[in-house]
Amino acid sequence: MTRLSRATLASLPQAIARPGHDPAVVSTGIVHFGPGAFHRAHQAAFIDRLLDKDPRWGIAAVSLRSPGTVEALKAQDGLYTLAVIDRTRSLRVIAAHSDAIGPGEGARLRALLADPAVRIATSTVTEKGYCLGGDGSLDLSHPDIVHDLARPAEPASVIGWIVAGLSDRRDAGTAPFAVLCCDNMTGNGGKLRAACVTLARAWDANLASWIEDKVAFPDSMVDSITPASDAAFLGHVADQLGVTDDAAVQREGFTQWVLQRFDMAEGPDLESVGVTLTNDVRGYEQAKLRILNGAHSSLAYIGLALGLETVFEAMSDPALEGFISRLVHSDIALSLKPVEGLDISAYADAVLDRFRNPEIRHLLSQIAWDGSQKLPYRLLDTIQDELDAGRNIDRLAVPVAAWIAFVRHKAQTGETLTDPLADMLIRAAAGSDVATAMLGLRQVFPETLATDPRFRHAVTDALLPFLDGRPETLLTR
Repeated sequence: MTRLSRATLASLPQAIARPGHDPAVVSTGIVHFGPGAFHRAHQAAFIDRLLDKDPRWGIAAVSLRSPGTVEALKAQDGLYTLAVIDRTRSLRVIAAHSDAIGPGEGARLRALLADPAVRIATSTVTEKGYCLGGDGSLDLSHPDIVHDLARPAEPASVIGWIVAGLSDRRDAGTAPFAVLCCDNMTGNGGKLRAACVTLARAWDANLASWIEDKVAFPDSMVDSITPASDAAFLGHVADQLGVTDDAAVQREGFTQWVLQRFDMAEGPDLESVGVTLTNDVRGYEQAKLRILNGAHSSLAYIGLALGLETVFEAMSDPALEGFISRLVHSDIALSLKPVEGLDISAYADAVLDRFRNPEIRHLLSQIAWDGSQKLPYRLLDTIQDELDAGRNIDRLAVPVAAWIAFVRHKAQTGETLTDPLADMLIRAAAGSDVATAMLGLRQVFPETLATDPRFRHAVTDALLPFLDGRPETLLTR
């Protein structure tokens, strides 16, 4: 079958949305590291709309490791299909990529980073791709960083390439590009800035000072569920298009990109295509962590106790759906401080509506992984704030009790518990006084919270119906 390309674009069925600009006239203004599915479904979709009115911001997709996506984009003139899977499905051809660079094309990448027309470098390489240590700073012992320290002209890491590109800009007297991390790390811009300065200082102290003084590293937050593009999905897209598309991606209808304001003369008008520019990215991150992630974990542990399998199934249970809605609006939302530009109640409604999407099969068992690492930030911080404010936490105690019962079930059945503290948790949950043992784990429950009699009583009270096989009785709270 023929591939999707500029030559075949006009022959696509009328139901397929096409770009509102001519891909042939787009120039490169952004270099992006890590052109995986999330980038193509999220950031590139925003830029695609921007190019309809400003052709300066085409994206050069860069993959330092795997050639697969880059080769697919090259073969398709940078085009691919975005499927939005909501209650109704839609297909749209994205034409945001003006270039693609794969492994072994270092000279081309170096030239692009030095080009004054490139104003922004972005990245989605997952947290491990930044070579950070456990404290969030650059790991100087990481093999890629060791390589870059020894051979700065031939970087192996994303950090090395960014610093090399900025070094060339400084040497040429050219204004630097801004650096935008689009991975979900708290304070991602600050962490990337610190990593780049650390590596630059090892190369040239003056370069490090120049980067600290001249280069913007805004924080950001991104959000949209992006299921994998498996063979069945790619086959469905080919059937719809009448041509093959090896780079097609899919995501839910909801998409969010929050970006810290930064100075750039004649920069892209990102707000015009739906990007939220703010001075309080941290506020948006906390809202997402507590409302979206907190509700997700609550659905997972309570839903599993009720014998449910997916988020959609859990939200289709009227009693559980009502409980989660009250938990979000009457408890979690109250713990959040006002955030510039964010209607917290409307955001909470949007999150709950996303959970009701029948097209997204999100397994509760998967969300339940690594509870010891997630609960402190998703629920326990909220509970502490509510206690400090003198508010009732009976409803908030239910998902905590559900997690304890979840671990208890694993301990009793011998099923695998996916958690970095699995052995410790299983030992604690296996005893007769499971509440005391679990609340005694300081790796999960902070001393101040765990010893608060209001919290201990609320969790212990909520735990009994789970252990007795009556979790549904808690859903009227």
